Amino acid sequence: MALRVLIADDHAVVRQGLRMILSLDDDIKVVGETTNGREAVRLARELCPDVVLMDLLMPVMDGISATAEIRQDLPEVEVVALTSALDDTMVMGAVRAGAIGFLLKNAEADELRSAVKGAAAGRIQVSPDATSRLMGQVRAPSGPEQLTEREAEVLTMLARGKSNKEIARDLRIGQQTVKTYVSHILTKLGVHSRTQAAVYAVQSGLVPAGELTTPEPLDATRDHWWSA
Repeated sequence: MALRVLIADDHAVVRQGLRMILSLDDDIKVVGETTNGREAVRLARELCPDVVLMDLLMPVMDGISATAEIRQDLPEVEVVALTSALDDTMVMGAVRAGAIGFLLKNAEADELRSAVKGAAAGRIQVSPDATSRLMGQVRAPSGPEQLTEREAEVLTMLARGKSNKEIARDLRIGQQTVKTYVSHILTKLGVHSRTQAAVYAVQSGLVPAGELTTPEPLDATRDHWWSA
């Protein structure tokens, strides 16, 4: 079954470009489009997409607020934030709101497709530039509650880009058990998203900085979706 994607961006040319490049992949289906955050929340509830591609600067309701509302009401729906320029406030705002990924709009076509598939699988999707911003902004919480050995293991795998399914397979546990571990990890670390937890894993030495996951190209095509 194809992954269901909702596109939220107030620029028609951006929506068209995203739709065109995603439509080239038979495993991805665009089920809806909208021009503002408030409508994105409504359509997410109505269409139950697997992934929302969310512009952060939109009228009526901004993408950060919309992301927070979607993640609170629909925790199974993943959000990948999109922006035309990196801004520390927006990067952190999107991550704190629960976005699993953060990409620039000049990302290559294959990177976008990979980000959608990775997000749907529960893998963190952060561009290298955004990763460097996160490393500078996220601080390890003071005196976090101690993680158990298994929780630390799950956190390490999460930060290295493993999906819930892959973690469950490697640890020989159920996917729901993995989700429970992730929930406990977020609570103990006092963070709001898997991405923040992954950055903490790097800062605490569990994972080398170079291993913090970023979207991988699906093929050698280096076209940009906005030039398609």
